[in-house]
Amino acid sequence: MASYIDQIEKRRTFAIISHPDAGKTTLTEKLLLYGGAIALAGSVKGKKNARHAVSDWMEIEKQRGISVTSSVMQFNYKGNCINILDTPGHQDFSEDTYRTLMAADSAVMVIDASKGVEAQTRKLFKVCLLRDIPIFTFINKMDREARNPFDLMEEIENELGIGTYPINWPIGCGKEFKGVYDRRRREIISFTANNGTREVEKQEMELNDPRLRELIGEELHNTLVDDVELLDGASYDFDMDKVRHGKLSPVFFGSALTNFGVEPFLEDFLNMTTPPLPRKSDCGEIDPFDEHFSAFVFKIQANMNKAHRDRIAFMRICSGRFDKDMEVYHMQGEKKMRLSQPQQLMAQDREVISEAYAGDIIGVFDPGIFSIGDTVTVPSKKFYFEGIPTFAPEHFARVSTRDTMKRKQFVKGVTQIAQEGAIQIFQLPGAGMEEVIVGVVGTLQFEVLEYRLKNEYNVEIKMEHLSYQYIRWIDAIEGEPSKLNLTSDTRVVQDFKGNFLLLFTNEWNIGWALEKNKGLVLSEFNRS
Repeated sequence: MASYIDQIEKRRTFAIISHPDAGKTTLTEKLLLYGGAIALAGSVKGKKNARHAVSDWMEIEKQRGISVTSSVMQFNYKGNCINILDTPGHQDFSEDTYRTLMAADSAVMVIDASKGVEAQTRKLFKVCLLRDIPIFTFINKMDREARNPFDLMEEIENELGIGTYPINWPIGCGKEFKGVYDRRRREIISFTANNGTREVEKQEMELNDPRLRELIGEELHNTLVDDVELLDGASYDFDMDKVRHGKLSPVFFGSALTNFGVEPFLEDFLNMTTPPLPRKSDCGEIDPFDEHFSAFVFKIQANMNKAHRDRIAFMRICSGRFDKDMEVYHMQGEKKMRLSQPQQLMAQDREVISEAYAGDIIGVFDPGIFSIGDTVTVPSKKFYFEGIPTFAPEHFARVSTRDTMKRKQFVKGVTQIAQEGAIQIFQLPGAGMEEVIVGVVGTLQFEVLEYRLKNEYNVEIKMEHLSYQYIRWIDAIEGEPSKLNLTSDTRVVQDFKGNFLLLFTNEWNIGWALEKNKGLVLSEFNRS
């Protein structure tokens, strides 16, 4: 029993979030480097360099230098077992990020020191607030020209509505970047460009130590002394309880590309974060230390191994211990089962496991029975975890196969990609699947859909973009959907679960539908 408790206490599960290009994937790779999970960090953006980020495993990600799907990676560091969820930064894939944040216990927010808080950072931050999880801030790219650190702190507080507490403070930036001053340990960590190797120089010295003036120069020394005095007098007190409830964000400065400040950040992060958090269910909170195994599905990915055409369901273990041959109960499928080929993952590389604990992310073979949000428990203790909402798509296109002989592959491809949650597919009532309407949150998802159908299913498609902008699920109706009184440019469709929906070109048409049809109730979210 003690070892099972110990294993859960070792777990730390966090997501890394940021606006595109803030350096999130680079930071992820450097954390893996410290955990010994990879020997060499790849160049994420370098087009002349054939290497790509470890966490970007999809072919399209390697080509474009962006993350378009969340990756899961596990490594060990100084007695801790760390699960990192690397999320897509691009706003067109924000729905994948929302789902991934549901599986995390804390979040690391990466901010570009020259750009500050950007649009996608705001959006993702709001999701973290809804979860009431700790948020740690890593202000990246200090080896380049950066904004005043006080201005950055103020912007985080004003834009995101969260207090900040700088754990360390930068000394200069760009070519003048000399390192950081650790406020709590009273030591200087000096910066030397060392091509991303792991060693970072630390020198313990007080602010009034003459060696410090020599190390960083008169002007930077005077600025640092003034800054620290101002911080000590005016900043928030460090309150761990506020940190754990997402009200105060510890802030770290560094440079992921040069590997500066990554290890001190990792060590402080591990000291400040807690083991796995309880999860809400329809029978109250589920304690991670409860000996009964439970988990929920937050992501499904087809064709991670192109040769095997497989499909993996990613599960976040919420309580207890998982054993490879144990019998579990799939709540939505209402049946007992054994989870096939349980694996832990390093992006697309996998290792079959015999056990896992609360906080861990495991991948299991999915023959097509799991959906996002599904709950898995032990047969003796059944309940449902809180669902993961399906967001309304904002862009629509009519999609069909160019080659009618490949109808079967087309149907399989769009269905599997839809089950992953990357797209939503709709069809006209009574019509077949030869032609479908695809809805996405961001337009880049259309490009990914076309790419994946061609490369994973050998299907070339025709795509016609449609003018619909709004979608509503029909929650209640008197009579048949086909008998509704609607404007000529409103369309009745069904999703692949058989639910009826309405597509609208503008908000006025939504008002018309509600006004002209007694008993019609519409919803922006799919609650099924």
